[in-house]
Amino acid sequence: MSILSKIFDKNKRFINKYKKTVDKINALESQIEKLSDDKLKEKTIEFKKRLNDGETLDDLLVEAFAVVRETSKRVLKMRHFDVQLMGGIALHEGKIAEMKTGEGKTLVATLPVYLNALTGKGVHLATHNDYLAKRDAQWMGPIYEFLGLTVGFIQAGMENEDRKKAYQCDITYGTANEFGFDYLRDNLVYDLNDKVQRGHYYAIVDEADSILIDEARTPLIISGPSDTPSQLYLRFASIVKKLKKDEDFTLDEKGKAVILTDEGIDKLEKMLGIDNLYDPKNIHYLFHALNALKALYYFKRDKDYIIQGGEVIIVDEFTGRLMQGRRYSEGLHQAIEAKEGVKVKEESLTYATITFQNYFRMYEKLSGMTGTAKTEEDEFKQIYNCEVVVIPTNKPVIREDKNDLIFKTQKEKWNAVVKEIKERYKKGQPMLVGTTSIETSELLSYMLKKEEIPHNVLNAKYHEKEAEIVAQAGQKGMITIATNMAGRGTDIKLGEGVVELGGLYVIGTERHESRRIDNQLVGRSGRQGDPGESRFFLSFEDDLLRLFGGDKLKNIMNTLKIEDGQPIEHSLLSKIIRDAQKRVEGIHFSIRKRLFELDSIMDYQRSSIYSHRDWILEQNDYDEHLKEIFEDVVDRIIETSIDEDEMVNKDELSKKLLAFNIIEKIDFDNIEECKDKVFKLLWDKYVSKKKEFGEEFHQIAKFIMLKIIDERWRKHLEAIEHLKEAVSLRAYGQKDPAMEFKRESYMLFEDLINNIYDDTVSYLIRIVKVDTSKEEEETKKKIKQLNFVHNDGSVINRAEKRKEKKTSHKRIRIKR
Repeated sequence: MSILSKIFDKNKRFINKYKKTVDKINALESQIEKLSDDKLKEKTIEFKKRLNDGETLDDLLVEAFAVVRETSKRVLKMRHFDVQLMGGIALHEGKIAEMKTGEGKTLVATLPVYLNALTGKGVHLATHNDYLAKRDAQWMGPIYEFLGLTVGFIQAGMENEDRKKAYQCDITYGTANEFGFDYLRDNLVYDLNDKVQRGHYYAIVDEADSILIDEARTPLIISGPSDTPSQLYLRFASIVKKLKKDEDFTLDEKGKAVILTDEGIDKLEKMLGIDNLYDPKNIHYLFHALNALKALYYFKRDKDYIIQGGEVIIVDEFTGRLMQGRRYSEGLHQAIEAKEGVKVKEESLTYATITFQNYFRMYEKLSGMTGTAKTEEDEFKQIYNCEVVVIPTNKPVIREDKNDLIFKTQKEKWNAVVKEIKERYKKGQPMLVGTTSIETSELLSYMLKKEEIPHNVLNAKYHEKEAEIVAQAGQKGMITIATNMAGRGTDIKLGEGVVELGGLYVIGTERHESRRIDNQLVGRSGRQGDPGESRFFLSFEDDLLRLFGGDKLKNIMNTLKIEDGQPIEHSLLSKIIRDAQKRVEGIHFSIRKRLFELDSIMDYQRSSIYSHRDWILEQNDYDEHLKEIFEDVVDRIIETSIDEDEMVNKDELSKKLLAFNIIEKIDFDNIEECKDKVFKLLWDKYVSKKKEFGEEFHQIAKFIMLKIIDERWRKHLEAIEHLKEAVSLRAYGQKDPAMEFKRESYMLFEDLINNIYDDTVSYLIRIVKVDTSKEEEETKKKIKQLNFVHNDGSVINRAEKRKEKKTSHKRIRIKR
């Protein structure tokens, strides 16, 4: 088996290949060391010239990495280890580099970032939060600046001009959220100059598992207010409290679903005063009822969210951090607000949306680094086409990871945790105690206070003190209780005398649904060859064991006749728990994969609409394109007016032309003649409007077309959300939801394009200038107001000029 594993161990092959490259980089070190600062800086100019002359980045890698290492030694007094060079090679190759905590991932990134920035196309490094984006850009910036490259960083709330400058830099640091939202915002602008990004060439994602896996279930959404009354949410928050669990509805805790029983449906219909809850006109009641029940039973205060300043703020289940500004979509956030009795904010309408999965897949090359990636290797490969490479540690890991201790009840477990902390505290060993929620971190804090044991609490409520608390966590006698947020971003360094005490002791109080989160917590101990220890304390009442492994474990406990308060410890039990985690990870992967499949279908549509928008922004003459639109509209008018005798029904045709404000009767002998005459009628009206408005018509037409696209796309996204809900139920009818979604979303997209074209023709031949009186002349000088009146009476106001450029375009199409 050992021979076979050596033959088929792909990771070992990568590492052996990287070692050979590292040897070449090391061989250059003495030569590069002799260069003066000026000669070292000139290397960037030399590399760029060699690229222009036909060499590739791979050809430059050895020398470029040697230059970066020497620069880092001079400006930061930090020399890249050999394993860091390996990590840099993996990142340059578009792989996910798994590097343990404390191995210096921030410094590793400078190698591929510099090499790829030589192309001038811009390199993006995505971090987990604004603090890290700014810190890393400023910390590593001197390396790039010494070598003549520019560095910028993006922060939430930054003005457009500052964002644009940051993206113009060779290297841009920012959060994954900001990169994604900037892309969406760029596709809502009405002027090319308002765009901030300049392409998607190469991205490195820090904490790649968190961003590309954990957060992949939450799409980025730009939204605006809806008109759904808040009273409706309050009404349903009250109604569902009258429904009885297991009688009126059942809960599927594994899938976090709510299923109404026949009794529950009858009860709801009586309370709402309706005959049929599933009638299409009442479907919004069903939606509100299910949301209110989910809010009541699945979303827990101080675990999934907190109340702060009268607002419901989401707590990230993977990092424990507050997600300021994030809201649950599809009315769920409002349902939670109604449940908690805080002000219900108006529901949002989606104007633009994308998942991290499809955003990061836009990059020509994508890579990532994290302490834990191997467990999700298949997902990285399937979704992002990125292989995972486990990079060796600079020094061997000597941390001792002990088997889990499992108790019958949570009470027994917490008592054992407190007892363990008390004993270790007496000898002064620092401890990091991981909890899965704010609620449990505060419960443990309360128990320790009763025992008069001093400690720090690090959770989303006290995140302002995070850096200070983490900096002290490795000092002698320190006890830190932390949610998952302590698992990322900052190293815990050991204080004086702590090594002799056994290093940092990590206690886990519950297994997380994802093994990676547990590994992140354990990985805080034993960094860079330090000693350390870890152990998990569990109970059968923990959610993970109760839902996914409880029966097997309970049978073992009963067979062994374990007394109250007595834990059991065995590698077999740890394996059962790991299997339970794998099952949950499998469920989550299925959810993410389904979301990815649906959003990938949408991605074709999104890219088609956005490229069409770009074309309009760049164009300075729309006549050829508009001719195609007018012809398309005319063809559909005629085709839908043909009767059973294959003749154009004149009454039907007149009715359709009325929608375009055309009352003229048309005489014709055949279908082709009819098309020509209808086209001429519409086009003549367009030409006359163009003459009437003169030079300003181009800007008016641009505004009209963009406005129509944006509004129709918004309505399309709304229809798509309803379609997602509808197709998910079709699995019960033995139909593939993804195929059903693909088929019906294509039909919706065809309707969208038809509506965009119809609206464009209708608006352009109906534009009227507002007739202003003499009293309004002063206002007219300040604001040139144009109204675009549609046949439904709606009016669009235009108050600003826009700039121009050119290309050509055909009807918007996507692949089936």
